[in-house]
Amino acid sequence: MSSRAPLFTPVLIVGCIIILVSFAVRASFGVFQIPIAEEFGWARAEFSLAIAIQNLAWGIGQPLFGAFAERLGDRVAIILGAVMYAIGLVLSGLSNDPFSLQALEVLVGFGIAGTGFGVILAVVGRASSAENRSMSLAIATAAGSAGQVVGAPVAEALLGLMAWQMVFFVFAGAILAVLLTLPLMRAPAASKTEIEESMGVILRRAFRDPSFSLIFIGFFSCGYQLAFITAHFPALVTEMCGPIAVGGTLHSLGVTTTSALGAASIALIGLFNIAGTLTAGWLGNLFPRKYLLALIYTARTVVAAAFILMPITPGSVLVFSAVMGSLWLATVPLTSGLVAHLYGLRYMGTLYGVVFFSHQVGGFLGVWLGGRLYDATGDYTMVWWIGVGVGALSALVHLPIRENRALPVPVTA
Repeated sequence: MSSRAPLFTPVLIVGCIIILVSFAVRASFGVFQIPIAEEFGWARAEFSLAIAIQNLAWGIGQPLFGAFAERLGDRVAIILGAVMYAIGLVLSGLSNDPFSLQALEVLVGFGIAGTGFGVILAVVGRASSAENRSMSLAIATAAGSAGQVVGAPVAEALLGLMAWQMVFFVFAGAILAVLLTLPLMRAPAASKTEIEESMGVILRRAFRDPSFSLIFIGFFSCGYQLAFITAHFPALVTEMCGPIAVGGTLHSLGVTTTSALGAASIALIGLFNIAGTLTAGWLGNLFPRKYLLALIYTARTVVAAAFILMPITPGSVLVFSAVMGSLWLATVPLTSGLVAHLYGLRYMGTLYGVVFFSHQVGGFLGVWLGGRLYDATGDYTMVWWIGVGVGALSALVHLPIRENRALPVPVTA
C-alpha cells in the first residue's frame, strides 16, 4: 500500500518564500504614490504611469521567463529575475525625474516576472503529486497574499524612519537574499529534446482553442482590478475616507490617520486572501473551475459597486478590504489549474505566462487610467466604475469554457 505524497515539499516551501518577498515589495508601491509625488511636485499620472509600465513589463516578461525556465532551468530564470528586480529598485531610488523612473520600471516588472507566479507555480505544479497539485498551487498563491500583508505596512513603517529612496534599497537587498534558498528548489523537468520537439505543437493547439482565448480575455479584469487597487487604494483612502474616530478601535490600534488606514487596508486584503485562496484551491478539486471563476468575478463586481455607492468611511474600507481580500488572488490557482488541466504541465509556465499577459494589460490600464482620470476629475470614481464593468465581463466569458476535456499532450510530472 503506497503512502500519500506529502503536501509540503522543499520546492513548495522555497517557492512560497520567493513569492512572499517578491509580492511584499510589489504590493508596497501604492504607499509611495503620495511621498514621491509631493517630493518632486509630479502629477498623480506620472507615478501611476511608472507602476502601469511595471505591470505591463511584468506581463510581457512572464511568458518569456516561463519559456526561459523550461529551456534553461527554473533556478536560472529566478536568479535572473531577482537580479533585474534588485537593479531596477536601486536605480529607481536614484532617479529624480518621471521619465527615468518610468523607464526603470521595465526592469522591476521583468524582475517580478522572474520571481512571481509564472515561474514559481509551474515548478510547484511539476513537483506536486496529482492529488496535492490544486492545494499546492493555492498555497504558493497564498504566499503572495502573505507578502501583501507585510509589504505595505513595512513600507509605511520604513518611510517613518528613512527616505523613500532608502526603502527601495532595503527592498532590493531583501529580493537578493531569497536567492540563498534556491539550492533546495529541485523539480522534475522535461528533457531539452522533448521541449524542442513539442513546444510549438502545444502552443499552436492552445492558441487555436476557443477556451484558451476565453481564459485570456477573462484574466484581463483581474489584472485591472488588482493593480488599480494596489497602486491607488491607499491614496483613495487617504483622500476620500472619513476621519478615524479618536478613541475608537482603529485609533487604539495605532491607525490614527487615513494614510495609515490606506496601508493597513492593503495588508487586510492580503490577510483575508490567504484564506480565500486556500479555499479556492480546495474547491478547485471539487467543482468545475470555470464556474468558480465566474462566481468570484461576479462577487467582485457586486462588492466594488456597493463600496463606491456608499459613503467611504473607515468601517466601509475595512469591510471592503476583507471581502475583496477573500476574492483577491483566488483566481490564480483556479486559472493556472485550468491551464494545466487543459494543456498539461510541461509548458504550463509558458502558457500561463501568455494568459498572464492579458492580466497585466488590464493592470497597466487600471493603474494608468487611475492616475489620468484622477488628474482629470479629481477623484477615482470613474475609473472605479470601469473596473466594475470589466469584472462583469469576465464573469460572463468564463461560462462557455470547455473544461471537460484536455488536449492530448503528454505530461511529464
